[in-house]
Amino acid sequence: MESEDSCRNACAQRDVQSEVPADPAALSRAGITNLRRIISILDDDRPALFYASLDLFVDLDPTQAGVHMSRFSEVVEDLAEGVTREPFADVESLAGRMAAQVLETQEAVRAEVRIRAQTPIMKTTPVTARPTQQLYTLIGVGAATAAGVRQLVGVEVNGLTACPCAQDLVRTRSRERLLEEGFSDEQAERILAVVPGASHNQRGRGTLLVGSEARLRAEDLVRIVEASMSSEIYELLKRPDELYVVEKAHRNPRFVEDAVRAMLRAIVDRYPDLPGDTFVLARQENFEGIHEHNAFAERFGVLDEIRPEFAEGARTVRHTSLDRWLFG
Repeated sequence: MESEDSCRNACAQRDVQSEVPADPAALSRAGITNLRRIISILDDDRPALFYASLDLFVDLDPTQAGVHMSRFSEVVEDLAEGVTREPFADVESLAGRMAAQVLETQEAVRAEVRIRAQTPIMKTTPVTARPTQQLYTLIGVGAATAAGVRQLVGVEVNGLTACPCAQDLVRTRSRERLLEEGFSDEQAERILAVVPGASHNQRGRGTLLVGSEARLRAEDLVRIVEASMSSEIYELLKRPDELYVVEKAHRNPRFVEDAVRAMLRAIVDRYPDLPGDTFVLARQENFEGIHEHNAFAERFGVLDEIRPEFAEGARTVRHTSLDRWLFG
């Protein structure tokens, strides 16, 4: 009778992942998610450590049962050890390098790596000028095929939005009440112009991804996303700062759609030299204060599709998706 040890050895010698699966269908993505590591990236030419989560995927052939899971971790560990000694210039370069390594070790047709890292930026409160640290999510995406590697850099930023529709309703009702109290039309308009109108507001989360060979600073993308909302937010707020933020938001009401379009406009205006095949994804999600649901808007495409809309008002039928841009 075969011993238990010899049976285990025989099983260990089988390359089960390379066997033909019972149901031979190709998989678009297979891999691992939420692999957490400390990575080192240059920040203003100085090495900085970031806590990051990584997702690593490859496509899977219909004749292959599974991916080699350990090889994903080996790529991360090998590169992480090297990164500690010599940090990568940016998170997207690290994602691209990992994607290329995964493609090779898994013998795949396409590989994708996504990195999300928490990064602090020091801010100053708007009135009391106190320093406060704000955490943002830094995003790096790398995709590799036999044709080469493509990379994206992105950020995820929280902010404050005030609803324009509710504010218009409040403004209309306030004007009626002022007229009922004996104020003239002109006086009512002057009062409403001075006093910010009430509205419901909510925390919003903006996401901006840009894919280009040109290097973009994540801090600049953070500012673009913050400026797209009604107001930026701060971890520390004294009372004068709180008043400033609330008034600013209600003097600048924004829908989720407004925030997305503001991000796109900023990319078009600030980076006129980016090539037309530069990929952009702008996304806004608002966590509604008076509804159970969230509000959401998104636009993706290349600048050749987006720029004519701002320049000519022409509607572009084709919107290049992230997957199409990454893998062609």
